[in-house]
Amino acid sequence: MLLGFIIGIITSVFGCFLFILLFTKFTFIAGIELLQAEGKLGKIITLGTVLDLAVFWIALKLNKEFIARGVILAVIILTIITVLV
Repeated sequence: MLLGFIIGIITSVFGCFLFILLFTKFTFIAGIELLQAEGKLGKIITLGTVLDLAVFWIALKLNKEFIARGVILAVIILTIITVLV
């Protein structure tokens, strides 16, 4: 389950990274700082978490239920963080 949690967090960070690089003209760090200043960081975290859906589906197809549970735990933790940000 810990492995799934780590994979879920890394996938979400990678999703945020891709979104900022593809849809803004800023670098990752500058984009994070700008979006935090504008109060839109929670929305970027949410968009980054969409990639966890694919990881969850792959884990279920490979019969790795504990990894899938860890991914869901990561999504729940990121949801709480998003609400607090």
